[in-house]
Amino acid sequence: MQHRPPPAVTWLQRLDRDAERWAMLVFYAFCCIVIVQEVLRRFVLSYSSAWGEEAARYAFIYLGWIGAAYAVRERAHIRFDFVLRAVGPRARSALYLFGELATIAFACVALYWSMHTIQMLLQFDAATPVLRINKSWFEAAVPIGFALVIFRSLQAMRRDLRDLVRGDEAFAGKAMFED
Repeated sequence: MQHRPPPAVTWLQRLDRDAERWAMLVFYAFCCIVIVQEVLRRFVLSYSSAWGEEAARYAFIYLGWIGAAYAVRERAHIRFDFVLRAVGPRARSALYLFGELATIAFACVALYWSMHTIQMLLQFDAATPVLRINKSWFEAAVPIGFALVIFRSLQAMRRDLRDLVRGDEAFAGKAMFED
């Protein structure tokens, strides 16, 4: 019997698995580089740019919202683990499903209102103080983040329903101080 290699991971599977991680790395590296550069400019050259702090702040906002979606994917948000440990596997699966439904409901409302904010920023051509770029480019982190949260919650629900039907233990992610 010949051993067949596992099927190649498609670029969509790789994107699904690693997109948030790579985006977080890019935004985090950008923040670090800009902040270090600004500190060096300020204390070595006695000069700092006006754009550095603003650009780092907006990159940090994107980092946070993309990180929220990643935390949903990995089930790494703060939760009451003692409640989950006190119930059986089927009840735990039901609680996870309920949590995902609540997350989706909240994210849909927040997505709607964040899109309203983007619309207003575009309508009034609101620009950032220093970069003079329309704020909608930076505020778009909020609806993008909530859309990703909805997507990842739907994926988690699909996974939880599949586990529930199979009778498998629901994916729990890691507890806050778990290695």
